[in-house]
Amino acid sequence: MTDKKQGGGSQFALFRSRKFAPLFWTMFLGAFNDNFFKSAMVILITYRLADEMGADARILVTLAAGVFILPFVVFSALAGQLADKYERSALVRKVKIAEIVVMSGAAAGFYLGSIPLLMAVLFLMGAQSAFFGPLKYSILPQHLEKCDLIGANGLVETGTFLAILLGTIFGGIFILGGSGIHIVSLLVIGIAAAGWAASLYIPPTRVIDPFLEFRFNIFKETFLLVDGIRPQRDIFLSVLAISWFYFVGGTFLSQFPTYTKTVIGADEQVATLFLAVFSVGVGSGSLACNGLLKGEISGRYVPASAIGMAAFSVLLYLSGVRATLPPGAPLITIWGFLGSFGNAAVLLCLFGISFCGGLYIVPLYAIIQSRSDESRLASVTACTNIMDSLFMVISSLLTTALLASGFSIPQIFLTLAALTVIAAWVIRDAVREQDGAVRKAE
Repeated sequence: MTDKKQGGGSQFALFRSRKFAPLFWTMFLGAFNDNFFKSAMVILITYRLADEMGADARILVTLAAGVFILPFVVFSALAGQLADKYERSALVRKVKIAEIVVMSGAAAGFYLGSIPLLMAVLFLMGAQSAFFGPLKYSILPQHLEKCDLIGANGLVETGTFLAILLGTIFGGIFILGGSGIHIVSLLVIGIAAAGWAASLYIPPTRVIDPFLEFRFNIFKETFLLVDGIRPQRDIFLSVLAISWFYFVGGTFLSQFPTYTKTVIGADEQVATLFLAVFSVGVGSGSLACNGLLKGEISGRYVPASAIGMAAFSVLLYLSGVRATLPPGAPLITIWGFLGSFGNAAVLLCLFGISFCGGLYIVPLYAIIQSRSDESRLASVTACTNIMDSLFMVISSLLTTALLASGFSIPQIFLTLAALTVIAAWVIRDAVREQDGAVRKAE
């Protein structure tokens, strides 16, 4: 998994390039808006709308997660076809216009306090993101040199996780304020409009296959999409390895609130702190890739990064072995948490897991972009979206089953560490095989 190219300068110079900066800000604003809306919606349902409807907030929040993921499975195959048939920068602008329309529906849903309408908007936001994904990752190699792909993907991953963090925090903060519904409604439309404005500056791309005929059998096309990539071992294993990152990351992110309350004995502000540390860690690891690889597209550090994720997960398990909290014990605040020296180990472990995650995932995206035939890159990206979604669903089902079987959350983290070691072993063999093939070709 090595492509030798000269490069490795500061990736921040890419922000001065029209070939990267407009796409980055379009992506960043879209990811922020997704999470700003989702966070505001979940908080509003949990603290207000569920009680008014006499519904179970836990069920509605779980349903919301599935509603957002479902479009990635349903529409990704069609999204890949669209990205191949039409000019991609123009498609991005159409997707962003659709986001403005969808967010207008979100404003109506917030104003009416309608959970069904908000769920419908959430599904449409997921669909909009599903169509944007293949465009985002397939435009990068069309506009950039191979030596810039590691740095560019590092910036994209950093921006994505910072957007997730900021959107989640601000969505929760604004929605329950005095004029929260009006503020959030205006902001989701305004941010969507800003994303569309940024997309106007994305340079045009080559059209890959203008004569492509659409195939609308979703289930058949999804199967053919995955099956068609499977023979390309380096590409397919990179797709699976990326999906494993989402399996691990999805497990941690979904368990932060409960872990914070039941294991650490802390309030929701500490859960937000954990999300912040995790996001900054992924961003830091993603940025570090360019300096470590000096622009070379290689997967040689991916297995070690997976082992690092597993090792810090074991340490997190050990950090979570604490005395059982007495019933009704008051939850500690963020200042109380930070005031205890022993809690620094928890933050260090979370940062270590996510930092290694950033080192792990960026080279995999660059490998896919550099090794895939240009005519199939959008389809490979669509396949990645499908597999990521399936792995996140499997993560949710496995976590639910383990909790029902009596596992504690720290024990789930330990199980995750063991599974990640197995994944690292598989990836190591793939790296050796592909590096050998590259050396033979040279």
